Amino acid sequence: MSFATPEPLLQVSQLRVTLDTARGPADALRDVGFSLGRGQTLGLIGESGSGKSITALAVMGLLPETARLQGSVRFGGDELTMLDEPALCRIRGRRIGMVFQEPMTALNPLHTIGRQIAEPLRLHQGLSASAAEAEALRWLDRVQMPQAAQRLNAWPHQLSGGQRQRVVIATALACGPELLIADEPTTALDVTTQREVLDLIQGLCSDSGMALLLISHDLGVMADRVQQVLVMYGGTVVDRGPTAEVFARRAHPYTRGLHAARPRLGQRQGSERPRLATIPGRVPALADLPPGCAFAERCERVQPECRQQLPPETFVGPGHALRCLHPWP
Repeated sequence: MSFATPEPLLQVSQLRVTLDTARGPADALRDVGFSLGRGQTLGLIGESGSGKSITALAVMGLLPETARLQGSVRFGGDELTMLDEPALCRIRGRRIGMVFQEPMTALNPLHTIGRQIAEPLRLHQGLSASAAEAEALRWLDRVQMPQAAQRLNAWPHQLSGGQRQRVVIATALACGPELLIADEPTTALDVTTQREVLDLIQGLCSDSGMALLLISHDLGVMADRVQQVLVMYGGTVVDRGPTAEVFARRAHPYTRGLHAARPRLGQRQGSERPRLATIPGRVPALADLPPGCAFAERCERVQPECRQQLPPETFVGPGHALRCLHPWP
């Protein structure tokens, strides 16, 4: 007897996003693909400008109006790229929650935070004003908001950056989404609160089957919190696979460079303290992406063929694939 494999909750295939720039059209994403099942956790890492946030916005249907999108984004059996704005609005906030990178721009300065957390509860779950306010307070408590009851009537500008981040997280989780997209969700939080918020999110993934797409620069957070990881550079996925496998092997030169550049505890102090390793150069602008490997100009293992065409994806381990013609053994 054979059993059909269940369809992933989120399936992204051959995703390409083209943006208009001052220098003409430029590809912000090139052939990005991944899948995420219920209760699974997936991380996106890479430097600023590598395509992480634009991937999240493409999934949410929040790209700029002039952006051109090709490929497929399937969520729960629905092709999101074919839905109109009213249909997407019924999914955003209810079935897909998102923690945006900058909480001050994500919050409406004209509404109190209590009203902003309560709004999706009233819109998507039909709660009364009093019930939505009570639920908003419960979520503020769960994200460790100090003096939560007093903060319900506060305005965004009256809160610190860390407090605003808690509000954004509470709003994204309030309706019990099937998928949470978290773009640097704990950047403004202290270490203790960061751990508590990540524990809360991880607990929801385990208990309710919520899937998590986590975007972060912190390799330590990724190593501890996600099952699978995608390393992005130049608008494409250059390394992907089980987190432990990708970080242990470090086969792609870019992954190896990111790992070497991370800060470490216990380094020697004083004049003999070693300098942090760096990756020479910088991420190329979208209009300057070469036809070959985008990392070629910064790579110590580059060969002439690397500059000719985008390397094909090859497997180097169980579920571990990368785009590199000369990976580390």
